[in-house]
Amino acid sequence: MPSSCAVSTVQVHPLEGGPAPLTGEEMMAANPYRPWPARITSIIDVTATEKLFEFRLIDDRIRDAFSHEPGQFVEVSIFGVGEAPISISSSPTKRGFIELCVRRAGAFTKVLHEMQCGDVVGLRGPFGRGFPIEDMKGHDILLVAGGLGIAPLRSLINNIHDERSEFGKVTIIYGSKNPSEVMFRQQFEMWRHRKDFDLYLTVDHPDDTWDGEVGLVTKPFEHLEIDAPNTFGALCGPPVMYRFAIDEMRKKGISYDRIYVSFERHMKCGMGKCGHCQIGHQYVCIDGPVFNYWEAKNIQGSM
Repeated sequence: MPSSCAVSTVQVHPLEGGPAPLTGEEMMAANPYRPWPARITSIIDVTATEKLFEFRLIDDRIRDAFSHEPGQFVEVSIFGVGEAPISISSSPTKRGFIELCVRRAGAFTKVLHEMQCGDVVGLRGPFGRGFPIEDMKGHDILLVAGGLGIAPLRSLINNIHDERSEFGKVTIIYGSKNPSEVMFRQQFEMWRHRKDFDLYLTVDHPDDTWDGEVGLVTKPFEHLEIDAPNTFGALCGPPVMYRFAIDEMRKKGISYDRIYVSFERHMKCGMGKCGHCQIGHQYVCIDGPVFNYWEAKNIQGSM
């Protein structure tokens, strides 16, 4: 007679003993080439050719892990179209969303400008070296922007605004070709009426409604009062602007090692692999896009 065997039951818990779910930081670090889906949640017309997009990363872990320095950039992917590096315009103090100001200037940006709220793109990053915000704390700040250069500087300005007690006197100079191309008008109006911000707007070609200064972005330097030993300078704009603006900063006595410039040219992959942004021994996407003056002066064609 066959013997009977006792039957035992085993409860199986598939997740017990397995690896813990990756954090957002670990997911982003595991594959820096992977674009993470982000939904467009707001679109604001800034000028006739620029729009301010707000993006919200869809994955909660990625969204919570994303952080940046003012001056850094992200790579934006439109699936089936391509990818482009774009500077972050929002402050690091604002979490949960990312703002990018985009000029319609080619095939990629044309498609982006045609997208609507609710559409999904890919984001990876942030990349590059930003402004030394921690070193700037406790000092006066002079910010000079020309044209679209206000977009990356806006991240720094809003960071200073949100941590205003950490900084001394703040002076903003912004130059544009004409009044219709002045960006972020509403925000400039807010800064204009604050007693702890000194704002100077200037245009090359005014119209009948213009009540700001007329001339190049260097024009307001004629009547600036600066505590040079205690001042950091930050610039972003067309390359032709840098040399003249830096000359004006030096005339005011600001030290070269406290002058920082942001370059946006040449970048492609964002990781120093494609070589598009290599100038000499430096990669704009890794060593910059923010450079100290002493570094920038050795970059061919930068100033």
